[in-house]
Amino acid sequence: MLEEIESLRLVDHHCHGVLVRELDREGLEGKLTETSSLGPLGGSLFDTRIGFAVRRWCAPVLDLEPHASPDDYAARRADLGATEVSRRFLSGAGLSDLCVDTGFTPEPLLEPAELGNLAGARGHQVVRLEDLAEKVVAEGVGVSAFAHEIRARLDTCAGDAVGFKSIAAYRAGLHLSGERPSASEIRAAAERLHREGERALAGGSGLPRVSDETMHRFLVWCAADYGLPIQFHVGYGDSDVDMHKADPLLLTPLLRELEPTGTPVMLLHNYPYHRHAGYLAQVFQNVFVDVSLATHNVAHRAPVLLAELLELAPFGKVLYASDAYALPELYYLGALFFRRGLAHVLDEGIHDGAWTQADASRIAGLIASGNARRAYELGVPI
Repeated sequence: MLEEIESLRLVDHHCHGVLVRELDREGLEGKLTETSSLGPLGGSLFDTRIGFAVRRWCAPVLDLEPHASPDDYAARRADLGATEVSRRFLSGAGLSDLCVDTGFTPEPLLEPAELGNLAGARGHQVVRLEDLAEKVVAEGVGVSAFAHEIRARLDTCAGDAVGFKSIAAYRAGLHLSGERPSASEIRAAAERLHREGERALAGGSGLPRVSDETMHRFLVWCAADYGLPIQFHVGYGDSDVDMHKADPLLLTPLLRELEPTGTPVMLLHNYPYHRHAGYLAQVFQNVFVDVSLATHNVAHRAPVLLAELLELAPFGKVLYASDAYALPELYYLGALFFRRGLAHVLDEGIHDGAWTQADASRIAGLIASGNARRAYELGVPI
C-alpha cells in the first residue's frame, strides 16, 4: 500500500506556522520537540527518535547524504535559507489543505496563506478560543460587554475560519461540565478573567490567561453554535500540561451534551491516551481523532501507534495531522511517518485477510483526506 498512499495528497487538519528566521544548530535542536532542551544531564535532542529521523529522512531533501551529522545538517540549512528550506519540506509533504491554528505566535510565523503557497496547497485558519478571549480583555472590553463581544468576534471569524480550537487541557484540564453556562456564571467568569487581566497588566506580563473551567466551557458552547469543528488539545504536549488532566475520557460529560448538536469534535494528539480517544470516536457520532505530533516523535514506531488507535476508532473517524510548529521538517516527517505507518497497518490487514486490497485503498483515501473534507466541509481542492 505504501506506493499508493504516497500518491495521495493529505489534509493536515491541525498544524501551526513555521519560523521565518534562520536557525543555527542550537536553535534547530531546540525546536525538534515540545521541550527546548534536555539540559546538561540529558544529552542532545538529536539523540531521540525524531533527532535521528531528521538526519535520516530530512537530510536528503537538503541534498545531503542520509544520516548527515547535526552540524553538517544545520550548516546546509543555513546555506539554503529559511524560505527555501520551508519550500522543500512543505511541498515534499504532499498536502492539499492545511488547517492552521493561528493562536500561538510567540514570534513571527508564516500565515496560512503563506504556508499554502509554499506547500502548493490551500491554507485555512483555525481560531483558538482562549486567544480570542484574552485579546478581548486586553483591549479593554468591560465585563458587561464581554459575552456580547466574544459572540460578535466569533461571528466574524466563522465566515473565514474552518474551525475552532480549545486548549482547556493546558489551563483547567479536560474535566469540563457538560452544561452550557448561565448568564450569571458567564458574568462571574468574565469578572475573574478581568481581574486576571488587571494583574497581568500590573505585572507587565501581557495578556491575561484563560484558566477558568466556566470560561472554557462558555467559549466551547459559543463555538458550537456555528457547527464548525471544535478541536481539543488532548494528552501529549509540553511541560505546561498536567497529563493526568488531559485524558480525553474526562470530556465525556461535555461530549454527551455536544453530540445532539452535531458539531464535530476533533481530539488532537491523544498520546498516550490514543486508545481512550479511539473508544470515544466509536461511541460518540461526532468525535474524530488523530495522533498528530506523536507520529513523528515516535518516528519508525508509527505503525504501532496507528495500529493501537485503529483498534477501536472507526476508520471513518480518523484524520491526518502533523501539529507541525516552527520547523518545516515536522510537516515533512509527520506526513512521511503517517504514510509509512498507515501502509504497514493496511498491508498487515490484507495479509491476514481482515480486508481486501480494494477496502484498504478506500480506507487510505478516507484517513488521508476524505474524513477531513467531510468534517470541515473543505470540498475538493482545485
